[in-house]
Amino acid sequence: MSSYEARFKVWRGDVQGGGLEDFKVEVNDGEVVLDIIHRLQATQAPDLAVRWNCKAGKCGSCSAEINGHPRLMCMTRMSVFEPDETITVAPLRAFPVVRDLVTDVGFNYTKARQVPAFVPPEGLGPGEYRMMQEDVDRSQEFRKCIECFLCQDVCHVVRDHEENKQAFAGPRFLMRVAELDMHPLDAAEETGLDRKRTAQDEHGLGYCNITKCCTEVCPEGIKITDNALIPLKERAVDRKYDPLVWLGNKIRRRPASSG
Repeated sequence: MSSYEARFKVWRGDVQGGGLEDFKVEVNDGEVVLDIIHRLQATQAPDLAVRWNCKAGKCGSCSAEINGHPRLMCMTRMSVFEPDETITVAPLRAFPVVRDLVTDVGFNYTKARQVPAFVPPEGLGPGEYRMMQEDVDRSQEFRKCIECFLCQDVCHVVRDHEENKQAFAGPRFLMRVAELDMHPLDAAEETGLDRKRTAQDEHGLGYCNITKCCTEVCPEGIKITDNALIPLKERAVDRKYDPLVWLGNKIRRRPASSG
């Protein structure tokens, strides 16, 4: 097995501040960035904080910014870098730093709780749902999400504008709204929940300008923009400007006549 010594710059610090520290560390054939971070912990920086779990690209825990690009450390092979290249590893920029490479991603769990769950159709019990396979396939793509939050991190609406976080759910959770809205058995509308309207009014769909940066960083290859966000935008606009919906809203808002 061949090996070489790589130059790394790793962000060290906490909520009070910090900066990049230089390291030289051994790299062996077949290793990924997470292997190198673990070697740093074992040999040079035992107090280096990093979040990880499966090391197989399925838990989403080891998200970081590698040379400025949001990636999973366990899925970024060292072979994609030149041996003489300096590799920078930093925490996700869109979320508050806890310590070193660990960030507080609680924002995402707050947004998850704000998306109303699937509403089962009345009169059907577990095991009685029937759907066309194409409808299953359409939603199944979005179910591949491992919640690494790379799409949330790279979305400029979240990343560059802290003031937007209150009103904007971000691509991961707008994708969830889209999944539920296109689910043929979701009975939300029968309960008065209009997912298209709430996507616009409560989850900030209008902030998204479909730059596709979220799709580009998704480690599962989900076409977030093309298959979730753009169709949801189209359905929301159709609903908002549907003349029958407009007329119904006018009738409901008409004041009762006096006398």
